[in-house]
Amino acid sequence: MNVVIRVNDETKEKMIEYYKDKKREKVIPYVVFQAQEEDTVITLYESGKCMFQGTSADVDAAMWGTVLENTKEKKEEKKKENEKYYDCSAIGSDEVGTGDYFGPIVVTACYVKKEDIKFLEELGVGDSKKIDDEKILKIAPQIAKKIKYKSVILTNQEYNEKYQKDINMNKIKAILHNRVLYQLVQEEKKDYDYIIVDEFAREARYYEYLKDQPAIQRGITFLTKAEEINNAVGCASIISRYLFLKEMDKLSDSLHIPLPKGAGKDVDTIGEEIVEKYGQEKLKEVAKVNFKNTDRILHTMVY
Repeated sequence: MNVVIRVNDETKEKMIEYYKDKKREKVIPYVVFQAQEEDTVITLYESGKCMFQGTSADVDAAMWGTVLENTKEKKEEKKKENEKYYDCSAIGSDEVGTGDYFGPIVVTACYVKKEDIKFLEELGVGDSKKIDDEKILKIAPQIAKKIKYKSVILTNQEYNEKYQKDINMNKIKAILHNRVLYQLVQEEKKDYDYIIVDEFAREARYYEYLKDQPAIQRGITFLTKAEEINNAVGCASIISRYLFLKEMDKLSDSLHIPLPKGAGKDVDTIGEEIVEKYGQEKLKEVAKVNFKNTDRILHTMVY
């Protein structure tokens, strides 16, 4: 599958940062970069066009923009289709921490009843990526008191033990989403309209990741940018972010070093400081060591 979108300069810079550790070495004329994430190849052109190639190309492309082939009519049709996922009772899940070198992965599932929507609108619930951390820390406890949820926190130690050649990031995400969704659905039985997951893999691939799991939650609706469409996923995004921030604070306190988010150059600098102070084995407790940051950190150290 090939999908082409157009991005502005701001989005282009965000993509360069996001795919920094996934770039291919190959240099192509008129191409800013070519990268690969899971089974998708991403090619960003100087013109602002970006091509996604692979079985999950449409899912990856939806993170950054609108497919160029979309007509106004199709956009309106999609908008109308999404309305049914807003004004409803639903169980939804979302994750935080998968792109951060330091800190855990947090996945949360929330159960939002139709009558809770007004309360959430007044709080300004939406995608946690678009809400600053200060507001997350303020509204998440209010949401947690009102909305039923289940969360799982995958520590760095657990991540480093489980992340092997046959267990990639999307498989880990699928397993964690399945765990919290299954728990919440078992408690709520049939008192909801939809089970919604922010799509990070095609439906068939998602269930393929779960083939060895003892209990599998089915009947899921997979939506791109689901946190903007459905309140349950929006709440899950916020609570996951809140728990991630709290865990990052704990790690920072234990190290006596403020830990930055993301996987940029500032992360490498702090990683070097941690290795100098505690030794490289400490990274297995506080970082996702399969990230390319680890190589950069250790290659700059002198022993």
